[in-house]
Amino acid sequence: MRKQALLSVSDKTGVVDFARELAALGYHLLSTGGTAKLIAQAGIEVQEVADYTGFPEMLDGRVKTLNPKIHAGILARRPVAEHMKALEEHNIDPIDIIVVNLYPFEATIAKPDCTFEEAIENIDIGGPTMIRAAAKNHESVAVVVDPADYSKIIDELKSHGEVTAQTRLALAKKVFCHTARYDAMISNYLTSLNDDKTKKDFPETFTRQWVKVQDMRYGENPHQKAAFYREVHVGQGQLASYHQLHGKALSYNNIADSDAAWEAVRQFEEPACVIIKHANPCGVAVGADSAEAYAKAFKTDSKSAFGGILAFNTPVTGACAEMIAKQFAEVIMAPSFTDEALAILTKKPNLRLLTIEMGSATNDFDFKRVGGGLLVQTPDLQVVSADALRVVTEKQPTAQELKDMLFAWRVAKFVKSNTIVFAKDGMTMGVGAGQMSRVDSARIASFKAEEAGLSLKGTAAASDAFFPFRDGLDVIVDAGATCIIQPGGSIRDQEVIDAANERGVTMVFTGERHFRH
Repeated sequence: MRKQALLSVSDKTGVVDFARELAALGYHLLSTGGTAKLIAQAGIEVQEVADYTGFPEMLDGRVKTLNPKIHAGILARRPVAEHMKALEEHNIDPIDIIVVNLYPFEATIAKPDCTFEEAIENIDIGGPTMIRAAAKNHESVAVVVDPADYSKIIDELKSHGEVTAQTRLALAKKVFCHTARYDAMISNYLTSLNDDKTKKDFPETFTRQWVKVQDMRYGENPHQKAAFYREVHVGQGQLASYHQLHGKALSYNNIADSDAAWEAVRQFEEPACVIIKHANPCGVAVGADSAEAYAKAFKTDSKSAFGGILAFNTPVTGACAEMIAKQFAEVIMAPSFTDEALAILTKKPNLRLLTIEMGSATNDFDFKRVGGGLLVQTPDLQVVSADALRVVTEKQPTAQELKDMLFAWRVAKFVKSNTIVFAKDGMTMGVGAGQMSRVDSARIASFKAEEAGLSLKGTAAASDAFFPFRDGLDVIVDAGATCIIQPGGSIRDQEVIDAANERGVTMVFTGERHFRH
């Protein structure tokens, strides 16, 4: 029986060269449609599947490979004599290699103008059937769904005369992951449609796939096991696209804190530094460059910055690295590091240095696991502008106060609730996070500023949610703030507004809160 390979791909990257190599190794090539035409145009001998099966393509190409001559050739177990006898009786050659990737359903539904009919037509039937059959019979068949595997297949055929059993199993695993993700996309799409085919915010059945990046030494605590997974396609600018330049492996807590730091720092257009400790910013600042931004951010709370996670949205310079090297940090991430910075920072063997390309990609959903369930929400991407603010006090804000309030508000979005942030001149001056009482968060923020030797006189203060009573505002004003930004929305808003007028400060409402639990 002759050696055969069937090639039918949507992504035609490298398929002609792969086909040429297979033909040179003595494989009889079968193909369909556009793939067959492309291979033939390259001068490579190929037989159309319709000619091979003796049954024409029909129903606008919906039926091409769904034929016993194809599937018997794939599914026959070579070591089973009865299987091979059946093939011989029906004049069917085994198919040893299947090269298939599926209709581009994901790319199709991502188009803003995609219609329901287009989506349905891009649900592949013959492709998944073939690759699942081949993966099931990986004992005898090599199945390739990823062009990145072409070179490995050819290398093994040349060196071993066959695709090794280990590789066939690895390829089969990849197939079932591939079809699982493909079916998940279809399920998510269809169950997110109403009866009239309009889109819902969330699918009725939610299925998602992630790929393991690494096992970790432990989770949040040493008695917990952990692993890190990333999405199949990571957007530009997202943490999971990081490249580690130096240092020991990232821990569970490192990655969680790094995400908080990176998401915060990429909110700023000016050169910025964010220092995170236990998921909360303990210092955030903007400056002329990374060095100035770091110096200001570190000054906010140098004690808490010990062992912190540092994120920059501009290259880390040598001057910046010299300052950082005087402190203990766990992780530093930036779009890049200068050669001088790397020479300084790589002297610390355990310090993790990560590069992440700047970009605006965001998660489509955020998840939180609960007992027996999953909470799903869209991410908090709300950005407030000066034009959207509503001044509710008699006193109007100055241009500088508006700038300081907007900076404080941007930082407050990344601080655990209840949140109070004092800021001035592009720098956090005091951060109060995660308290059960907003008053206590205000007191802690004031205390932290005092401990750092920073004056809160003339600062702006941000509260992630409304003040339920005036006491929180009084603590903030007593500390020295002259302007306050908050969402509003309390039944006692007027009481708090009256208090602000009484104290002679400015207050603006954003109309949006930023709870972060």
